Amino acid sequence: MKKTLAVLLSVLLLALSLPFAVAGTPEELRFGDDGTFTILNLSDTQDDAHPAPDMLRLLELAVETADPDLIVINGDLVEDRRVGDNLSDDQPTAEGVNVYDKNGEIDHDRTRENVEKAISYVMGTLEKYEVPYAIALGDNDRKVGLSSEEWIEILSAYPHCVFFDESPDSAGGVDYHVSVKGTDGTDKLTVWLMDTGRSGVTDEQVNWYKETAAAIAAENGGTPVPAFSFQHIHTDDIGNLFVPCKATDEGAKKSADGYVRLDRTVSSGYNFFSYEPGARTYQFEGWKASGDVMGVFFGHMHVEGFSGVWDGIELGFTYGCEMAKTGPWGFRVLKMNEDDVRSYSNETYQYKGSARLGTAKVEKYEDGPSQAERGRVVAFLLKFVNLFRSLISAIVYLFR
Repeated sequence: MKKTLAVLLSVLLLALSLPFAVAGTPEELRFGDDGTFTILNLSDTQDDAHPAPDMLRLLELAVETADPDLIVINGDLVEDRRVGDNLSDDQPTAEGVNVYDKNGEIDHDRTRENVEKAISYVMGTLEKYEVPYAIALGDNDRKVGLSSEEWIEILSAYPHCVFFDESPDSAGGVDYHVSVKGTDGTDKLTVWLMDTGRSGVTDEQVNWYKETAAAIAAENGGTPVPAFSFQHIHTDDIGNLFVPCKATDEGAKKSADGYVRLDRTVSSGYNFFSYEPGARTYQFEGWKASGDVMGVFFGHMHVEGFSGVWDGIELGFTYGCEMAKTGPWGFRVLKMNEDDVRSYSNETYQYKGSARLGTAKVEKYEDGPSQAERGRVVAFLLKFVNLFRSLISAIVYLFR
């Protein structure tokens, strides 16, 4: 069975609002005495047992810049397998935690050992700030061959890590929520963590979310509690932040039926890829029906750092932290006041410089014409540069 005793106890704890916690569940989260609460959103640390110094420095600068009350990671904590890591660490010829036996199957014990070592660098960096952090698993995390129970065992061992399972879905996803209370002791904010597995959230997981959100609203006198939801793989609804355009328009991206661009009347931030408008998923309908979710933020795409409001819900990507892929790299900061949680602020930051050279810093991304999408020509050049760097690593690997 997917549920462990710790998970069952954590569900009971949340339902009864007891003032203590079991492994993996949070101590009570509250808005500060000044009525504010800040969430730092990170994604795709995606490294191995030899982490990139810049990735770890990015984590430090993110926490120090945001001064958060809660950190949320949108998955892909580890890289499962890749040849060549763009010279980002001291092992430029290999990237990934997976170890394979002579039959090409994952060597479970050795792979888990690598996962635990890779995790220790990320968690160790966050632990020193003594801020609670919650995690939604990503597809790369699911490619290492570890079960949900193993992920719970590994992650919940860290004192400030909030990671447990509430959903009974048959696919075995680790889905849960945490509540944030106001200074008056009532629930003011819900944070949803959804496990997208290797392809996305299932209808069964959405149904669990809807039932749980309804129960939370019932406890709140029938009024939905404002919420954010975080998951790794995006829903196709993100395409509705894009509009058809001409090939010559600023920010035009090639799509299946022509060209599209990010609709700057409802969106802002850095965009690299194209997304098709028109989809309305079952999960989005669930958010609308429940009435609690005001913003949903995804990872997975690494270089994307934009967000926009479609049909009353903000959808967005948070930059990745993996240095083995071309940037921009960065993070997102959400700030709110308990008197009007839905009027939250949303800022993105980009990582610049070098940890090795001592020039690392973060800069707030100021949206505007001069920092709009880089266009198709520059996008192509960036892809070429990334390919060239990967080829160098591959050549070094072949002739080592």
